[in-house]
Amino acid sequence: MSETVNGSVVIAHDVGLHARPSVKLTKLAKGFASTLEIAGTAEGPWIDAKSIVKVMAMKAKQHSTLFVRAAGADAQAAVDAVISLVHRDFDEAGDGH
Repeated sequence: MSETVNGSVVIAHDVGLHARPSVKLTKLAKGFASTLEIAGTAEGPWIDAKSIVKVMAMKAKQHSTLFVRAAGADAQAAVDAVISLVHRDFDEAGDGH
C-alpha cells in the first residue's frame, strides 16, 4: 500500500479558487495516477481534486490555506505540482487577473 503525502499552501490568487484556477487545478490533478484530494482545513472535508464541480464548489478564498493530500505511486509529485501551481498564482500573473 502506498503512503499518503500531505502538504498545504496559502492561496494568493485575487479571486481565490474560482473558475479558471479550479479548471487549472483539476486539469493538473487528472495528470497523476494517484488519488489527489484538497480541503480547506487539515481535518477536511476532503474533496476529489480531479472533480471540477467539487473543486469549484469549495469556493476557497484568497489568503485561505489549501490542504493537499495524495496516495499512490506519484503522490509526492502530485502534491508538489499542486503546491507549485498555487505558488505560481495558477499561471495567471501576466494576464490581468
